[in-house]
Amino acid sequence: MGDACGLGPELLLRSAAGNILPHTYVLFGDLEVLEFAREKLNLNLDLHPVASVKDAKPKRLNVFDCRELNRTDVTVGKISAKAGAAAVKYVEIATEHALEEKIDAVATLPINKAASRHSFPNFQGHTEFIADMCGVSDYVLSLVAPKLIVTHVSTHVSLKEAVNLVKRERVLSVLQMTHSAAKKLFPRARIAVAGLNPHAGEDGAFGNDEIEDIAPAIREAQRLGIDACGPIAPDTLFMKALAGDFDAVVCMYHDQGHIPMKLHGFHETVNVTLGLPIVRTSVDHGTGFDIAYKGIASTRNFSCAFNLAAKLASSK
Repeated sequence: MGDACGLGPELLLRSAAGNILPHTYVLFGDLEVLEFAREKLNLNLDLHPVASVKDAKPKRLNVFDCRELNRTDVTVGKISAKAGAAAVKYVEIATEHALEEKIDAVATLPINKAASRHSFPNFQGHTEFIADMCGVSDYVLSLVAPKLIVTHVSTHVSLKEAVNLVKRERVLSVLQMTHSAAKKLFPRARIAVAGLNPHAGEDGAFGNDEIEDIAPAIREAQRLGIDACGPIAPDTLFMKALAGDFDAVVCMYHDQGHIPMKLHGFHETVNVTLGLPIVRTSVDHGTGFDIAYKGIASTRNFSCAFNLAAKLASSK
């Protein structure tokens, strides 16, 4: 359900009311919060509590009541430590169900990291939390749009730390996971790899990362049969990718991939965690405290995340 004080409950209810969630699904959240949101948004929608996901029925909003919050705990548009802790709990319960194969995929709505850190001081985000629950250390944050996949060698770390993570072994691992994902979504899996430095280092003039780590990883990926090329200067790479030259781009750090992808297709771009034993997707936007519970937020990104989760689950 995401943070109860943000867009999560609203997006779920309005999506259900609009019949844009075509598969059988279960919402992990709080029944009282959803009832409050339904009243606030003036929606004519039935909520169906289920004691077990086995009781879920198609074409209805099945609610697994986690009983973390009641309606008086909702401080719309404001950071709440209690709501932040509950948001993490929803993710934990849903992930446990996925690991036990009681559900086929998980689609998450936004958490406010500042709110969650009141109870979980080291909380970095959904991606890291779910990967830790799955016992996975080698995973990849990817952004999936209709015509392009972008993956990241590093994500929620400082830029200084991100530079230190650009190593041959990690770049190769990301290339392999990117190739696996791209094959499921595109007829071909043509992958471009961005350089870390301006002009992709320009033959060592602006750094040796491309020579020592990125290029060797690309050569090894090619030896393994992966259609990869680069390193390519980051300032021109996305122009080529969006023109149709590539199906996927491997980026070296968070903003190198996130900024162009959000400019390209903010509403269609979905966050997918690769390398997990479960299918997990997420909206690629925040909690939207400034517009929560006003009925004006677009449900389009959540619909994309939800349907991509179903598609990846089917291919798995």
